[in-house]
Amino acid sequence: MVENKMEKKIMSIVSNDGSIEEVEVILAFEFKDTNKEYVVYTKNEKDENGNITVYVSNIDRSEEEPKLLGVENEAEWNKIKDVLRELSKTE
Repeated sequence: MVENKMEKKIMSIVSNDGSIEEVEVILAFEFKDTNKEYVVYTKNEKDENGNITVYVSNIDRSEEEPKLLGVENEAEWNKIKDVLRELSKTE
């Protein structure tokens, strides 16, 4: 039996109050048609059903330090959900 140990990718997030939080990156991708980058990450929190909560943010690289922005456009959300559905099918 071959064991595939993938190294966890950790990212530091600085919140609005200046606190730093380490999160685990699950997936990063870009939509070529919009040139927008996204990151899917987790704080390894579980909901009431025992599922791990994941977060999705848009990566804004317009300044020296990249910023994570929320996804507010419904069309964008639908494209992101399609990516996540495809990812869940392959696991």
